[in-house]
Amino acid sequence: MILVIFDVDGTLVHSERRDSALFGKTYQEIYGKTFPSLDWSHFPHVTDDTIFQTAIRQHFRRAVDPAEVSVFQDRYMGYLRASRRERPEHFMQVPGASQMVQRLMDDERFELGIATGGWRAPAEIKLDHIEVPHREIVMTGADGKATREEILAETRELSMTNGRSFEKVVYIGDALWDVRTTRNLGWPFVGIRHRADEEVLHRAGAYQVLRDYQSYDTFVKAVQAAKPPK
Repeated sequence: MILVIFDVDGTLVHSERRDSALFGKTYQEIYGKTFPSLDWSHFPHVTDDTIFQTAIRQHFRRAVDPAEVSVFQDRYMGYLRASRRERPEHFMQVPGASQMVQRLMDDERFELGIATGGWRAPAEIKLDHIEVPHREIVMTGADGKATREEILAETRELSMTNGRSFEKVVYIGDALWDVRTTRNLGWPFVGIRHRADEEVLHRAGAYQVLRDYQSYDTFVKAVQAAKPPK
């Protein structure tokens, strides 16, 4: 059996950075400061915990209080819900994503997991919007974890309960940091680039890169052939 672990943003759902803009809007409203950057590659690690803590240290020269994370998340999630009610067409699944997840869940050759660099609760709002059945899947977010490597490793560990083992673990992601993370872990990787710019991940070292999830057979073959980035 193969454990297939999906990223969320850009991999299952895309919003053309609208969610990132809402993250920055929330920060500015609460702290009265412009968020340092909406380009997550500018941060030490691409996780919500690290991104948020980096901004707080930069602006206020202090550590984050756990209570303020809850305050921030609550307001941010309010914006996520409102934006999806008002303009649902702006927040779409990568073509075929929800159907692919469901088919893989029914395929005894695979076990599924979700490992997102975002906090779990906001990610669940996004997955609900595109009708991905995440409550039936092991899912790990950035809550309390600084690096993507920690997040992916926890998803694998939670999936290996009761002595379960897998012939391999394949991560599905869309970004350069996903290539870097799987290279660091030595995990096989399949890239998703719904904008049809597969060369971005190929140049970074990914071997298998697809545009979407429209073909079940094509995706399964990519997972079976997947290997760690070079």
